[in-house]
Parts: sequence; structure tokens; C-alpha cells
Amino acid sequence: MIDLLAPDLKIVFCGTAKGTISARTGSFYANPSNRFYRTLHETGLTPERIDPADFRRLLDYGIGLTDLNQVESGMDRALSERHFDLQGFREKMLHFRPKLIAFTSLTAARIFFADRTIRCGLQDRAIGDIPVVALPSTSGANAHWTRERHHWYQLQALICRAENPSWDDEQKATE
Repeated sequence: MIDLLAPDLKIVFCGTAKGTISARTGSFYANPSNRFYRTLHETGLTPERIDPADFRRLLDYGIGLTDLNQVESGMDRALSERHFDLQGFREKMLHFRPKLIAFTSLTAARIFFADRTIRCGLQDRAIGDIPVVALPSTSGANAHWTRERHHWYQLQALICRAENPSWDDEQKATE
């Protein structure tokens, strides 16, 4: 499956690799138990709930999709380290320049940054000058999912902040 990328997107979501159903159907986040598209709609990133088969429509909302491992599919524990193309992902992000990069699992963020201590939320490191957020997985296999504990619901504000880098300085000036 190919990436869903274009220049100047609001946000690019990056996972580890396609799940088994996604690989079979050619759609991102296609497992019916995955909460990805429902969460995009609930957080206001899409005005309607997109069907996995229509994932290409996400470009209309400034949303891109990719994975670190473009060769294998399945659960993270079944993936081979040698197939994670970290440099290729970095180059794509620097080429397409989204306003925000969001890893759709802690595993993906930890693999990319080679740091097992990464926690959910906005990271203190970037890809070039592009801010990065690590999110908990929307996979049905993530039994710890609760709306209250997830940084997904802060994405709109993070995108606004990334689109308006002077916002922080303006806020401080008015305080």
C-alpha cells in the first residue's frame, strides 16, 4: 500500500505498519475494531466519519497517512526491525512538511526516536522543525483506551499552534 501524502498537510499520522486486514483490503486502519476514523470524527478533524475504504478523502481535510514499515503487515510484535525505514520516513516528512506529525502508537514513536521512555503527548523533539506528538493506539488490541486519557482530543489545538507558531508569543504578551 502506498502512502497518503501531499505537501503542506495539517497533520500526518504515522503507524508502525498495516494490520492484517488493512494489508488485505488496501485501506489504512481497516479493522472494524480500530477506533481511528471514529476518533478523527469525534475530535473534529473530519466533519463526518470516513469509511476505511474511502481513506483517500482524508486529504480533503489536510490529513495524511503513512507507516514506518512499508514491507510487512500484522501486529507490532510480528514485525522485523530491519524493515522499519526511519530515514525514508524522515525524508518524506521533510519533503512534504506537514504542520504536525502524529505517531499513532507509542511503539511507533519509540521505534523512530529509539527511546523506550517516550510517553504520550507533544514531544520535546521534532523532525526538522515539525512538531511531533505521540498518541496511544486506536487499535482494538489497546485495551487501555479511554477517552479521558487520550491526547487525541488535543490535536486540534496542537495543529492550531503548529499553524500559528507566533501564537505562544502572542499569548504570553497578553498575560
